[in-house]
Amino acid sequence: MKRRVVATGLGVVTPLGNEVDTLWQNILLAKSGIKRLSLIDADRFKINIAGDIPDFEPGEYCDPKDRKRLDRFTQFAMYAGGKAIEDSGLNFEDEDSFRVGVILGSGIGGLSEIEVQVERLLYKGPDRVSPLTIPKLMLNAAGGNLSIRYGLRGPNFTVATACASATNAMGDALKTIQHDEADVVITGGTEAAITAMGLSAFANMKALSGRIDEPEKASRPFDTDRDGFVLSEGAGIVVFEELEHAQARGAKIYGEILGYGASGDGGHITQPDAEGRGAARAMSNAIRDAGIDATEMDYINAHGTSTPLGDKAETQAIKSVYGDHSYDLAVSSTKSSLGHALGASGGIEMVLTMLAIHNNLVPPTANLDNQDPVCDLNYTPLKPAEREINTAMNNSFGFGGHNASIICGTQR
Repeated sequence: MKRRVVATGLGVVTPLGNEVDTLWQNILLAKSGIKRLSLIDADRFKINIAGDIPDFEPGEYCDPKDRKRLDRFTQFAMYAGGKAIEDSGLNFEDEDSFRVGVILGSGIGGLSEIEVQVERLLYKGPDRVSPLTIPKLMLNAAGGNLSIRYGLRGPNFTVATACASATNAMGDALKTIQHDEADVVITGGTEAAITAMGLSAFANMKALSGRIDEPEKASRPFDTDRDGFVLSEGAGIVVFEELEHAQARGAKIYGEILGYGASGDGGHITQPDAEGRGAARAMSNAIRDAGIDATEMDYINAHGTSTPLGDKAETQAIKSVYGDHSYDLAVSSTKSSLGHALGASGGIEMVLTMLAIHNNLVPPTANLDNQDPVCDLNYTPLKPAEREINTAMNNSFGFGGHNASIICGTQR
């Protein structure tokens, strides 16, 4: 029999706040974290809007002497991870350190460090490349540093599946605890890809919204006028814990992690399967893994990036899995407020999904003014909706054809 897993701690770094309560309130108000770039020189770029966090400081969660050794994406993870651990109430002195793991996702990792060191190499020569380069840019730096800070010696690895990274990581964390390889796993995702190269690359492949005159309205999932996603950054970290372990220490429980599914499209490197077949398989796999009926689903936090192809394909996928029940579901995309934080998005959205369950409130899809007729589900436009949420799904799909869905709910 599989061991049961619950969420006991939440932590975030986002354009709408670095405290969980602040983020939640701003999401419910359908506020936007999208604005003219200030993290890098906006005047250099045709697409000059993003969900950047220019005033971020890691504070007590990252020693000042260590900050120069950590890329921005790792600093995000240190902060959000520290907050999640605090929220969980865990005292690692009371734990077997080999039973506490760290499994994070990141799609790109230390892109800023790569840019800085390539410039040094080209203009100052090989001897000026920093010896800290590799430890800063490697994708596993975030999880590695988080485990070092807290002395965690359990399973520790990083998942890189583009925008599905955090959700794949959380799925692996779920399995790790279910299979008795750990009692606690710090999981989720982190990303800091708002750099000159990152922004230019996404813009030149025509993936980004061109609505630069109205930044706050640029991310508009499922809307007729959507024209691409808005690049964002941040981290979302969740503490997963075996149920009896959590109960024994009197932990606060946000909800139970019920099932996980993944698949590949086996098609185009950036475009989703037009019929959403891979996404549908990930969702149906998660439902099967959770041991529930599709009609038990109350809410889906959609991948919903605001791209013309992606939103249509996800809608088709939901309908193919849920059939008539699709129209009874509440669906929303919180990327409408936050933009797309790539490999961190699934972690941030898991935090919001847990809060939706905890508060019986469906977060809204902001900017959904003119719903696309081919996207014909209940996407909770503009305002939150009160609804009993016992079971919810979080979807994440990434370049490369990676699809991941995770199901959580009230403690059964």
